[in-house]
Amino acid sequence: MWLGVDIGTGGSRALVVSAEGRIVAGVTVAHDEILMQQPMWAEQQPENWWSAASLAIQGALKQAGVSGSDIKGVGLSGQMHGLTMLDKDDQVIRPALIWCDQRSQNQVDWINDTVGRERVVECTANPVLTGFTLPKLLWVRDNEPAQFDRLRKMLLPKDYVRFRLTGDYATEVSDASGTSLFNVVERRWSIELASALGLDASILPKVYESPDVTGHISELAAHATGLQAGTPVVGGGGDQAASAVGNGVVEPGFVSCTLGTSGVVFAHMEKVAYDPSGRVHTFCHAVPGKWHVMGVTQGAGLSLQWFRRELAPGVEYDALMAEAAESPAGAQGLYWLPYLMGERTPHLDAAARGGWMGLTARHKRADLIRSLVEGVCYSQRDCLDIIEELGVPVKSVRASGGGAKSPFWRQLLADVLGKRVVTLETQEGSAFGAALLAMTGTGAFASVPEACRAVVREVSAVEPEETGVYKNGHAVYQALYPALKNALRFGSVE
Repeated sequence: MWLGVDIGTGGSRALVVSAEGRIVAGVTVAHDEILMQQPMWAEQQPENWWSAASLAIQGALKQAGVSGSDIKGVGLSGQMHGLTMLDKDDQVIRPALIWCDQRSQNQVDWINDTVGRERVVECTANPVLTGFTLPKLLWVRDNEPAQFDRLRKMLLPKDYVRFRLTGDYATEVSDASGTSLFNVVERRWSIELASALGLDASILPKVYESPDVTGHISELAAHATGLQAGTPVVGGGGDQAASAVGNGVVEPGFVSCTLGTSGVVFAHMEKVAYDPSGRVHTFCHAVPGKWHVMGVTQGAGLSLQWFRRELAPGVEYDALMAEAAESPAGAQGLYWLPYLMGERTPHLDAAARGGWMGLTARHKRADLIRSLVEGVCYSQRDCLDIIEELGVPVKSVRASGGGAKSPFWRQLLADVLGKRVVTLETQEGSAFGAALLAMTGTGAFASVPEACRAVVREVSAVEPEETGVYKNGHAVYQALYPALKNALRFGSVE
């Protein structure tokens, strides 16, 4: 058996997977709430990731009725872009600035002024964004110099858990691609960019391909988790690349839509291609020698989480979806802009703000909820349209994540995208993909595509129905941001 561990935003999940690719056990342990000390700030405690992951691993082994010696390999996935800083004693220096933290626009501007936008893209195949790791690191250098001076190693979230499991400073190409310090074309750190910005490249961990073994479970970690010391740990993948593996999006024509806290449309690429405007990201795939392109909605599931927390406390998500279904397609002219944490695709605007447009006295809570889900789907349509502009073929869309568990949301997604939306036998996404990478890296399969062809199975599909309503609705939605851009920035806190 193999173990996949995903360090998400809301919690850490551990899966035990059989040689046939069946889920034997799965346990999630919640993380503490995101620290938001100021608007657009978002931090988490790395030690909390480790404690949650340890408990999840223990729980999954117990649920499966197996011991650590039954696990042949471990794969890791996790939220991307987070900045974890360790000192010379391997102690965490400060809370991690995570993927949705947007405080570093000044640092983004400084990078572009210092190096040049074109040079940044030459070095990394992507523009630098506030959500990425590099500007977060520079924010600490600019605003907390005493903390920055203590820095000896920079790790991404899943790689901090790797360090606690193995004692090794390591990452892999898919997660490294989202740091703004990685040469995506050549699959190596961009030492040239780091040097131009005055950064010591020794702070960067060793980088591997995703199925490669990066280390082995230490005695200390074995005691904390129940795993057996010496068990190999593979590179794994950033959450989106690992989820794509779990969804079988590892060959041409396959596209996925992951509806988690953020929303991601992801497509496999055989060769590097990128949007000149940087509206979508081109990263290394978890498949060795391959790449992927993805568009990101910052506030996908986050929009529904916010609504439930603030406006419908205690109401189950299924009940919210049932209520949304009472509203007609188009939510009676109500639109939701899901910019609760700024926006990436297509606007690249950290200062964008969310809200409802078209609200009238006749609207009911059902309309609010439906418009919220529609707004997230419109944003995902923005992503898919750009990906198709790059010449990526789209046969169908494989949906996963919390939002994809809802039949209502899946049908609405098919309607808005105008594509067949497929669901898979295993909806686990990232943790499942991490386990498949572990299986590949320890010899159970010869390649990642071989693993996916063997174990990823489609079980249902929905076809578009209300395409006319949503074609018009998407056009209105796309007109709102340009018209309201300055107003949406009003009241921004620097």
